[in-house]
Amino acid sequence: MENKTFEEITFEEITYEDVKQNKKVNAYIKKADESLSALGFTEHSFAHVTKVADVASRLLLMQGYSEREAELARIAGYLHDIGNVINRVDHAQSGAVMAFRILDQMGAEPDDIATIITAIGNHDESTAFPVNAVAAALIIADKTDVRYTRVRNTDPTTFDIHDRVNYSVKEAAVDMEKDAYVQLRIRLDTSVCAVMDYFEIFLDRMVLCRKAAQKLGLEFYLVINDQRLL
Repeated sequence: MENKTFEEITFEEITYEDVKQNKKVNAYIKKADESLSALGFTEHSFAHVTKVADVASRLLLMQGYSEREAELARIAGYLHDIGNVINRVDHAQSGAVMAFRILDQMGAEPDDIATIITAIGNHDESTAFPVNAVAAALIIADKTDVRYTRVRNTDPTTFDIHDRVNYSVKEAAVDMEKDAYVQLRIRLDTSVCAVMDYFEIFLDRMVLCRKAAQKLGLEFYLVINDQRLL
């Protein structure tokens, strides 16, 4: 069998639907979320990754990026948490390595793979940085997914601060304006959680969102109960 040179190898433009239908990917997402559930974390399953994929792609399209860049953001959003199947620690980096292997086996374009795994490897707040537009969109989409339906604990008397903060968010929306801003607007039930509790948990994430928005040429705003706080 004749060995082909790199230039002769045929690559494909992998789509979001290709990745979403991949049995390996879905098994890793499911098992990763089971591990996080055992550790007491909020929901990181299909509801989360699908929402992140949607917001990331919608943000880039709103700002005039190409359909392909938006598709890569959508793929990165769906794959971004698979590293949790290995361990929560350094899950962004392990997830990027896993995504590389999956996408490479699917025959994806090397440039597309590089963009996706760079975004995944730079999404966790402990090491995150918006190194490119896809990474910036992924950061914003991931860090703004705050909602009471992510809380697994059914006993409010045993809530820790993460449960309490998420459970207090009764409504959340990500608003966007082309060439202007991206905004997280939430309605917080202050009988469940004080606004300061929200900041204690999420301030680092909101500052990271601001940096990511700046990468896209935007301002980032946080609005809680109709008051702009950031």
